[in-house]
Amino acid sequence: MSAELAQSAVIVRNRSRPAEGETAASPAGPAPPGTAVRLPPSLPIPSYRQTLRFVSKPLDFHLSGARTLGDVWAVKIVTRDVPIAVTCHPDHVKSLFVADPADAPSLTGDSPLRPILGPTSVLTLVGDQHMRLRKLLLPPFHGEAVARYVEMISEVTERELDSWPVGRPFALAQRMQAITMDVIMAGVFGVACPPRQGTAEYRMRQTFSRLMRISAHPLWALVELRNARRIQARGVLRATLAVVDRQIYGAIARRRAQQARSDRTDILSLLLEVRDEDGKGLTDAELRDQLLTLVLAGHETTANTLAWTFERMLRTPAAYDRLHELVRSDDEGADEYIEATIHEGMRMRPVVPLLARLVKRPWQLGEYVVPANTPVAISVLALHHREDIYPDPYTFRPERFIETKPGTYTWIAFGGGIRRCLGAELAKAEQRVVLRALARRIDLAVVDPADEGARQRNVTMIPRKGGRVVVQSKRAG
Repeated sequence: MSAELAQSAVIVRNRSRPAEGETAASPAGPAPPGTAVRLPPSLPIPSYRQTLRFVSKPLDFHLSGARTLGDVWAVKIVTRDVPIAVTCHPDHVKSLFVADPADAPSLTGDSPLRPILGPTSVLTLVGDQHMRLRKLLLPPFHGEAVARYVEMISEVTERELDSWPVGRPFALAQRMQAITMDVIMAGVFGVACPPRQGTAEYRMRQTFSRLMRISAHPLWALVELRNARRIQARGVLRATLAVVDRQIYGAIARRRAQQARSDRTDILSLLLEVRDEDGKGLTDAELRDQLLTLVLAGHETTANTLAWTFERMLRTPAAYDRLHELVRSDDEGADEYIEATIHEGMRMRPVVPLLARLVKRPWQLGEYVVPANTPVAISVLALHHREDIYPDPYTFRPERFIETKPGTYTWIAFGGGIRRCLGAELAKAEQRVVLRALARRIDLAVVDPADEGARQRNVTMIPRKGGRVVVQSKRAG
């Protein structure tokens, strides 16, 4: 544990609190008429320093507010017009997740990613349009559909592990991205893994990688929508998006021409078949936006989640040794421990550490009441480090999820309510396969025993050095 986080833990432990595992109730939701506004306190540092902390030290950005000001605080980002209220109390989380979407719409509608993903992306749409698309997109990401992808994920993973060098340090996030990109390309477009050089699918993969590099700058998370549109309208990003559009629309046209085939199970083929209550399918423009969203949002987040899990687990030898022992002995408890490891990794290092709503009515958050049209953010990271919910929160301990399911409003790594991540089950399936394969075949060690730290990458939080590891030994597949 870093000195900074250790100090946080000491301060948190010294607060008065209910019994272990319990959280004191806190009123939350639309405030009764006539309730006076009472704004939460802000960190006693200038807005430019708060902004720099958000970009360069996201762990401290989230945890410092909770450790010094409690459940609710305010932050001021220099590129935003109004302060943002931030909460980490599960009752407040519930009030926002179950609220009428008209009362607390998602702020993803104003996301700087919207000009990149497109106006009909399920990630950035709000209201009735979001619900229509969500219903149409659900079938390819549940149950039998996800189960079909598991064998393909395993093949991709085993091939990638074969290429890992022994004794030479590398960034785990980059290698995980190689796996998840192949999985996305195969699962979404039904292409070979990896696609052959010179093919349309290979060129599309290269373009996606270029687009992700362009849109990955941490300052993107600070850009308001109106400015993001100006950036998107010129330069390298505009040219890259033009290539993306040509390639995706070409893939859609080719697949529509093959639509009579019934043996295709890739997500694009399945989406071509979906219909709403009026019998209407998705337009080419809607398909384009969903496909690009799946690639950008579903590929890098899972890769960095895996990198974070190993960054934490490798610094907790007992947890790493236990995973090895269970998997290599084919113990019947291996599946449960793998699942618990996934939950613990995403608890400690949620790749999307902040979720936001725009309350359209005065909203109560414990002892505070914010006025209508206030952005209210949920610090997933601070919520996941509450000691009254997770005793010893700075320790990586999968055992806390053995025979205990993550709470609906206390573990929100995939979001919640009507905005819960559509690809959550596919992401967890990828993690299960990769964790099992790595535990069975690879002995890893960290390059530096000190905590790696985090940095902002657009709206995600990733390992500062990509999760640097070294393979000590490797078994055959």
